[in-house]
Amino acid sequence: MTGESGKLGQRREPHDAREPHEARENQAIHALMKGLGEAAVAAAPALALATTATKNHALTAAAQALCAGAPQILAANEQDMQAARAADLSGALLDRLRLDAGRVAGMARGIEAIVQLVDPVGTVIAAWTRPNGLRIERVRVPLGVIGIIYESRPNVTADAGALCLKAGDPVILRGGSESQHSNAAIHACLVSGLRAAGLPEAAIQLVPTTDRAAVGEMLSGMNEFIDVLVPRGGKSLVARVQREARVPVIGHLEGNCHVYVDREAQIEMALAVVINSKLRRTGICGAAETLLIDRAAVPTLLEPLIAALLAAGCEVRADDTVRKAIRGVDARLVPATEQDWYTEYLDAIIAVRMVDGVDGAIAHIAQYGSAHTESIVTENVATAERFLARVDSAIVLHNASTQFADGGEFGMGAEIGISTDRFHARGPVGVEQLTSYKYVVRGSGQVRPD
Repeated sequence: MTGESGKLGQRREPHDAREPHEARENQAIHALMKGLGEAAVAAAPALALATTATKNHALTAAAQALCAGAPQILAANEQDMQAARAADLSGALLDRLRLDAGRVAGMARGIEAIVQLVDPVGTVIAAWTRPNGLRIERVRVPLGVIGIIYESRPNVTADAGALCLKAGDPVILRGGSESQHSNAAIHACLVSGLRAAGLPEAAIQLVPTTDRAAVGEMLSGMNEFIDVLVPRGGKSLVARVQREARVPVIGHLEGNCHVYVDREAQIEMALAVVINSKLRRTGICGAAETLLIDRAAVPTLLEPLIAALLAAGCEVRADDTVRKAIRGVDARLVPATEQDWYTEYLDAIIAVRMVDGVDGAIAHIAQYGSAHTESIVTENVATAERFLARVDSAIVLHNASTQFADGGEFGMGAEIGISTDRFHARGPVGVEQLTSYKYVVRGSGQVRPD
């Protein structure tokens, strides 16, 4: 027994030594996140009452700081890129992470576009007068403190910070460890904008640690501070947030987007829409992952579409009917499996299936889609309207690329993400979607009768 006790004691010592250290680390993270939450709540009243001019001043100054600070931002991004390449991240993730002068300028333009948007805060959505003389208004107000957890894309720091500021919402940003240096450099520009306008710097905060415990705190330890969580990243991240969060979540699991090419599609348009939908940027959630081709279009459209995808360097995973219908390129087609119809590749890979007309496309999307973005290419307006009415996705398009699934392209300045939820927001989440409303009732001494 003595020997066994001694062995057990030896095994316990390292564990016992670790426990206090781990406890101290957890306590430190808890204290850090609590401090961020308290600061955000304290900043909320000033931000909610800030005038449009003040908020626009902060945004304009932030955009100018981004342009002036581009060399520092790019240097920080190169640090992240070097680490990402060393970690052997995929090409799609590297593309999401990479910044260049054009992308930094694009972030600044996005903020400038938000400046031009109508300020939703204080807007009267509806108004009516009751028979008893009560005047009732439904008025837009900030949503509250927003927590945003995101991966890879450093531009989210600029977009999310700017959108929340315009909507009057304090925000706590937690970017991925792979983009920590880029995020910090961009965040510094946003803070300089707040400072220039005399707004609380805690209106836009960046979690200063890559410790994953910080995410856990945002999910389940900060419900007294955070009103809404927005996850933006891979399926596993979003699923975890939706599963563990103690506050409402606005998010989407994935973008398994489809393009359906109808028998009455115009061939040049079909080629342009399909190639752009898949390959313009393969790593974004609006990239097409499945191509559905009308069986009646096979004689004229199938081979040109497949040949164009292959020529552009895209791997094609096709069902048996597609592979049998192709002459000369069948050896380059990969047999599709059932799992391919569910897969968001975020890479130069597309699944191709033959369907029986528009109803076959609608049925496929209903079974396998993620309710994100779908497009139909056809010259038949009645067929297009059937598709648009019956496909239950956040965004449906006719004769246009799925890569238009973007708040900026919708004229919303920028977006926090594309929501596939039905509550509280659906589709691109922009300034208006980051507000709620309250009822303002004005009377003249009315009392409710018994």
